[in-house]
Amino acid sequence: PVQVKVLPISEKYEEYAKSVKAALDAADIRAEIDLRSEKIGYKIREARLAKLPYMLVVGQKEEEDGLVSVRSRFNGDEGQKSLSDFIDAISREIRTKEIKTINVE
Repeated sequence: PVQVKVLPISEKYEEYAKSVKAALDAADIRAEIDLRSEKIGYKIREARLAKLPYMLVVGQKEEEDGLVSVRSRFNGDEGQKSLSDFIDAISREIRTKEIKTINVE
């Protein structure tokens, strides 16, 4: 099953999204990219309905700073993180088989 869905804000950021996916693949994290030309809100909603653990939203600011905006099924919007920090955190979570619970707001 997919662990992370990479969501570029528009077609302009597809190359950065592909480099993010390549880094995730290199770390043995199962990821997909949503390259459809849909609005970002629609992509996020679809990923939430599919109950994906993590979504990485990438756009201009993230590309410039080498970051990813993290949204999780458990905590909602987690803000921006560097890609290496996110990979370290999710790798630790996978390695320890940590079970997270969904925070109901």
